[in-house]
Amino acid sequence: MESAKTLMRDSEFEFIRGLVYERSRISLGPDKRELVSARLGKRLRATNAPSLGAYCELLQSPGAEEELGNLIDAISTNHTFFFREQAHFDFLRQTILPEMSARARIERWPRFHVWSAACSSGEEPYSIAMTLAGALPTWPWHIEATDISRRILARATAAIYPEEPVARLPAEVVKAHFQRGYGPQEGFYRIKPALRDRVDFHHLNLLEGEPRFTEPFQVIFCRNVMIYFDRPTQEELVQRLARRLVPGGYLLVGHSESLTHIRHGLRMVRPAIYQKPPGS
Repeated sequence: MESAKTLMRDSEFEFIRGLVYERSRISLGPDKRELVSARLGKRLRATNAPSLGAYCELLQSPGAEEELGNLIDAISTNHTFFFREQAHFDFLRQTILPEMSARARIERWPRFHVWSAACSSGEEPYSIAMTLAGALPTWPWHIEATDISRRILARATAAIYPEEPVARLPAEVVKAHFQRGYGPQEGFYRIKPALRDRVDFHHLNLLEGEPRFTEPFQVIFCRNVMIYFDRPTQEELVQRLARRLVPGGYLLVGHSESLTHIRHGLRMVRPAIYQKPPGS
């Protein structure tokens, strides 16, 4: 079987990019053609499709729902690591938590509620959880974590990570929040249950319907997601997220992302950190 890259016709690329946009709102420009070609090679091998044309036919056949999910998984990028963009966690600990703790006593919030809106394999929500565990010893807190990829959510829920990325963390953090694997699990670490139980993982397409959360959030992390969307989709997403924030709540986006050219009702506190105006 030849590679998908060799066999990708213009019509097939247009079909795939249209399907991916419809399903996930990920916008694949012409510069992504080689990336798509390379990643679909794995799906051709997994499905035994003899060509990309045959794979496109498979995606249109009855019962293709599972493979459509696999397609989005293949196209999505899930690069992440613990405490990625450390400045956000510093701002959370030093600015947001003292501010929200003071408001909680006045407004009688039952708990501090955070949403990791594109949680990937779990490093982001667990990094948030480690921050909260050290900074909120008395105020209850909880984290909702969502992603469009069921495969990557399974990894996040398992909470098992190779030794190399864990070893980069401070020794006291590893001791407090990780269990070292032995025997068949040697070379791996698992998040301790006390932390793992404070994070709920859900499958969610951020742009399809409304999430079933009934409680608003003091903070939403939605980082390194909007770079894959066109401007109308970015605007729709930010407006959806803002509706889920308490007045005065914070939205944190990736440092390579900006809300400058889209309509929204948030104010920029500093690059990549936005706040919903109090009283809104």
